[in-house]
Amino acid sequence: MAELVYRPVIGAARTLFKALDLKIDTQGSENVPRTGGAVLVSNHISYLDFIFAGLGALPQKRLVRFMAKDAVFRHKIGGPLMRGMKHIPVDRKQGETAYAHALDSLRSGEVIGVFPEATISESFTLKSFKSGAARMAQEAGVPLIPVALWGTQRLWTKGKPRNFGRNHIPVTIRVGEPMDAPKDEFAGAMTRRLRGRVQELLEAAQRAYPVRPKNAEDTWWVPAHLGGTAPTAAQVREAG
Repeated sequence: MAELVYRPVIGAARTLFKALDLKIDTQGSENVPRTGGAVLVSNHISYLDFIFAGLGALPQKRLVRFMAKDAVFRHKIGGPLMRGMKHIPVDRKQGETAYAHALDSLRSGEVIGVFPEATISESFTLKSFKSGAARMAQEAGVPLIPVALWGTQRLWTKGKPRNFGRNHIPVTIRVGEPMDAPKDEFAGAMTRRLRGRVQELLEAAQRAYPVRPKNAEDTWWVPAHLGGTAPTAAQVREAG
């Protein structure tokens, strides 16, 4: 029943992306297993990341069920769609319910999507990762699939207006090789290893990105360490 909702939503998203003439470059989709459970782990720089991370798994005919804050599920339009696609609401005060739901889904062979930074990175660099993704993979006995997205921040990110004009914005998606989640490894150590994998993919996506800022005003989407004017992670913390 859920796929009666999910597939049309994918179709609508693809139609929108075509209308916007987005240049989507995806590599590594073959690393998503065709069957069985997996935890797909992505960096988080845009409100649209769940769509693009999900596109990374689509060539393998996998539909990703993302864990998202419960406020999204209370939206009068987005809520029914999120529930219909079997995404998982997360109440940060009672996270164990969402965790148990995700475990059940993994054990039944679903791909669960997680943003371990928890919130959008306003510096467009990786924040620290929470260990939930690693712990879920360990308990369910499934692999971790690292993913990096780049360019999505130019469409819609925190503190910036949406850019849904026909601006030919490139979006780069990189899916890494599966990472085992042995039960005898500390979740913290595994999380650091996972973050390192995502960092490598992110750097590869940034190197492959086909455009640079048009002018000084267009440098906002480039991290400070790459010569842009996005705030540093320290500046974001101070402002918060």
